[in-house]
This record gives sequence, structure tokens and C-alpha cells, in this order.
Amino acid sequence: MSCSNPFADVKAVYFDLDDTLCAYWIASKAALRSAFEQHGPDGYTPEEMIGHWAGAFRDFSPRVKRTDLYAEYLKSGTKTRTEQMRLALERVSVDDTPRAEALSHTYMTLRDANLKLFDESLDVLNHLYGRYPLGLMTNGPADIQRQEVNTLNIERFFDHIYIEGEVGFGKPVPELFRMAEQAVGFPPEQILFVGNSYRHDIEPAILAGWKTFWVRRASDIPPSAPGIHPMPEDRPEGAPRPDLEESSLTPLLTLL
Repeated sequence: MSCSNPFADVKAVYFDLDDTLCAYWIASKAALRSAFEQHGPDGYTPEEMIGHWAGAFRDFSPRVKRTDLYAEYLKSGTKTRTEQMRLALERVSVDDTPRAEALSHTYMTLRDANLKLFDESLDVLNHLYGRYPLGLMTNGPADIQRQEVNTLNIERFFDHIYIEGEVGFGKPVPELFRMAEQAVGFPPEQILFVGNSYRHDIEPAILAGWKTFWVRRASDIPPSAPGIHPMPEDRPEGAPRPDLEESSLTPLLTLL
């Protein structure tokens, strides 16, 4: 390899899951639309209800870790997902728990049905498998993240899988990166993290001393993103730069 390759000394690779390997937000948006088409309240379009869901999400999601709901959320996403639907309905003065439950179930089912790997993900995993110890680090409830791994049929590629709901905490907690580092037995400068979120993936990996590959896709915009024309997450001014920033995982086929 050329000495200009920032990953020439890498001995182990960890990946994020959602919107790094698979198109989570694309699946989420399609599922939200279908759920509100099927179970949304009269007088409101699916687009309007997605807007109300987004507002409820922005208000509710940051508070989950500070409430008793977090312990339950780690095991299962059902209660918090249903509560977010209830809060969305509440914004249009609809008090209907069965409807919130139907929305939640339909959204979860269709999101999983729509979930797909990005076009290059399988090629990259096949290319790296057997050459490097591979790991997966993903935030979210234990049941949902395991379901995603099973739906995508990718568990076989990974020597180590760290799910927030199973470990009890997730990225960007430094301890998680230390655990993952100890599992592969290499020093931090020989470990690469591949992720889509600067705040949850790239910055904590940089602070841990790891190499970083930031994949920034045009589709990486959550349905909860504010504004008329939302954009993918940007690097905060003055924050450290990743070793490499690309719009897909394809460069890993030649860099590793």
C-alpha cells in the first residue's frame, strides 16, 4: 500500500449500522408515510402528520435517557415508539391510544420490511471478512437492533457486536470504544471506525485515538430534521477532521 493511505496500518475495523451499512432513514420515511396513510387521523395528510411526528420526536427523544423509560427502551423500542405516536396525535388534539398503537406497530413492521443494505455494503463486508477482525457498534434498543442485523443477514461478518440496549450504554460514551478496543487487542491507532454520524461515531472515535472514515450520504437526513430543506449532519466548526470523508463505502475496497 502507498504510504499516503491513511489506513495502511489498520488491523481491525468497526462499523456503525444505521445509515452507514443500511439505508435506515429511507426505510423510516417510507414506513412513516405508509403508517399515517393507513392509520392517520381524518383531516390530516400523511405529510402533515409526519411533520407533527417530527416535532414530537424532537421534543421527546432527547428526554428519554433522563426518565425511567430509558431502562425499558434499552430492551425494547415498543413503548417509546408508541409514545412518540401518541404525542404526534396529541399535537392535533387526538387522544386515541389504540390508533397510536396501530401506528407504532405498522411503522415498525414496514420500516423493517423496507430496510436494505446500501449497494456497496455487501461488497465491502465480503472484501474485509477474513482479512480483519470486524465489529459492529450501534445505538438503539436491543430488540430492534438485533432485528435489523437479522433482517440484513450480516451477523456472520462480525466478531464483535455492541448494541446500546445490550451493553447498557452507547456511542459516544468513551467506555464503549475502550471495550471494543480491548476486544480486538490492538492499540487505538490500528483500529478504524466507519460511521455516518459525526457526533456519535466520528468525534468519539477520534478522541479515542482511532482512525476514522466518515461516510456522508445525501440520503442521511432523518424525518425529524427541522427546516424546509434540511441537510445531512455537518462537522462543527473547529472540530477535528476525520482521516477520510466520502459519500460511500466504496473507497474501502482499495484502501483496505
